[in-house]
Amino acid sequence: METHLKDLFARFQEQFGSGPGLGPSSGTCLLKVEGIAPAFIKSLFRASAALYRTEPWKKLRPGHLFGIRIGKDTDWSNKKQPFPCAQFVGGDGGDLGFHLFKSEQDAQKMTGVRETIRVPNVELLRVIFEPESLLFPSNKRMARSLSLEASGPDRFPVIDVARCTSTGGLRFRNPALEELRYVYAFMKAIALVHPLLEWANDGVGRRGRLMSFEPFIETVDVQWPPEVAMVGDLVAVTISHPPGQVYVEKMLVSTPQKYAEPPKEELPPVEALANWTMLRKCAMCEKEVHGDQSLFCGRCRAVVYCGPVCQKQHWKETHKSICGLYQAMMEREEELAMKIFIFPCFVDHPCKWLESVGLHQKGMWRRRCSCYSHCPFGLLPSKASAISESWGSLSDGEYPPDSAFPNYLNGASNPILLSGWSEYYSLRSLPMTSPVAAILSHPLTVYHILTALVISSKNRLVKGKEVIVHYLGPAGELDWMPAFSEIGHLLNGSGNIQIVMIGPEVPSNLSGTVSGISGRLRVNLVRGIYQEQASYLSSPHAVIALNCGLENYGSWGGALLLIKLMNVPAFFTERSEISCANAKHVLRGAGLHVTHPVTPNPFRSPLRDQIPSSNLPSFSNGFVFGVNT
Repeated sequence: METHLKDLFARFQEQFGSGPGLGPSSGTCLLKVEGIAPAFIKSLFRASAALYRTEPWKKLRPGHLFGIRIGKDTDWSNKKQPFPCAQFVGGDGGDLGFHLFKSEQDAQKMTGVRETIRVPNVELLRVIFEPESLLFPSNKRMARSLSLEASGPDRFPVIDVARCTSTGGLRFRNPALEELRYVYAFMKAIALVHPLLEWANDGVGRRGRLMSFEPFIETVDVQWPPEVAMVGDLVAVTISHPPGQVYVEKMLVSTPQKYAEPPKEELPPVEALANWTMLRKCAMCEKEVHGDQSLFCGRCRAVVYCGPVCQKQHWKETHKSICGLYQAMMEREEELAMKIFIFPCFVDHPCKWLESVGLHQKGMWRRRCSCYSHCPFGLLPSKASAISESWGSLSDGEYPPDSAFPNYLNGASNPILLSGWSEYYSLRSLPMTSPVAAILSHPLTVYHILTALVISSKNRLVKGKEVIVHYLGPAGELDWMPAFSEIGHLLNGSGNIQIVMIGPEVPSNLSGTVSGISGRLRVNLVRGIYQEQASYLSSPHAVIALNCGLENYGSWGGALLLIKLMNVPAFFTERSEISCANAKHVLRGAGLHVTHPVTPNPFRSPLRDQIPSSNLPSFSNGFVFGVNT
């Protein structure tokens, strides 16, 4: 009986479809598209499989519309974006897939509460993920003859263009090659950015109410497959939610229209800073002013001034164009703050913070202030080799032991994958009063990049192979080798990592040395400039630069050129969002395009740094982004 019902339901679904959408596939076949190469069909199916694995339907519903902009309007026929609006269908029942519309208005007209409304003379491109058993024979033959990658265990994407007729019927056609290029770029981009969506404060689900997301806009660079003949290898893809937001270029940063310059031209008020003891610096004249005597912009609350005169001049010359952007960044204060920790996380003076936790001038913490700035990096005097001394004589149980994770000694040999500090502290049974995250941010950010962001390196580690990392610009972390040993323990008996730390701050007497920190982690130290030393080193699987300050150092030019030529994944961290925006500008100037978007780093330091002339949220390793991924 069960077999009979299953067969009956399959035939019913094949004929009528189910849920939101326009029913089952129409019989179109990509092999019939004029000018298409089999290699591009394979690329389309790989991109759709990658999107399917990200499971956008878990939280996206047809009512969540996305704006799309791929390249320039002049890149497309008719000098406009072919399908600038998208929705995902199937999350609340029916066939899994997505629709691309020619306008937001078309999308709104066709989006009903329970089903897709057929609006006469409206055309949309749809991608439906169908089980192999329901594919038309022509698509089955295509999938088998080209060995196309499946999406999930047994589904394949079916792509067609549907038009609703005036009588309520449907007409289908094969998409044009240009339309398939558009679909390809959209799938590659949306797979990267949709996980970044965040629920709005009022997004708690209620019966019959669509859960909402915070307004969102992000641009990523998508690499065209070799078989696509487009101008340039990369195309910038902007995804926004809700649709209608656009980037407005202002100085070195890109600003969503929502956060563009204030709607009123008058000067915003200034407000006094309360409860500040440290010296601040005026953003206009750079004059130092005592904290409780300084003022800040009353609109964005981000920029510090010595008085109204400087604020007025700064508004006129610079700040008016980016005040909205700063306001948006300040609105993320609560989100970025790590409230799970039970120790002071605001640092207005490093020495005072260290004294507050009883760690001033102790162990590795000596690099958290300037008291030992006279001592070259990597050469802090050490009285003992005990791990407890390295952690500043914290009590047992307040720092990670130099040993394996006890909960994973079960015969399994796979790297331990971590989602953030809460999980790590739990696995190590550390109390949330322990401040070790302030130092562990560096090694755990490296580990996070290699196991969560660089898929090729994760696969090598799972297979027990070695991953080589070129780590650029080390400084204070040269004295944090005991903390880096945690990487070896997290590998959990699988694979090896060789970190080659390269930079001018490496002491001459340490250059060329190799430290076998643990059985599965080796650190090589090399003094010099990366582009001058790289030819003597083993080729890397990834390049990493933490707190890199791309906008501040002209010496990055040669290193970025080499990263471009090597075409290996490279990841960077910056302390603040504004630094990330400026870093993206530097990267594009070097011919590199951000392929992993700027995201908050789950292993950023919980300590918020205070910038003298700005209140913008700033954390060591605060945000991570990548190229060549």
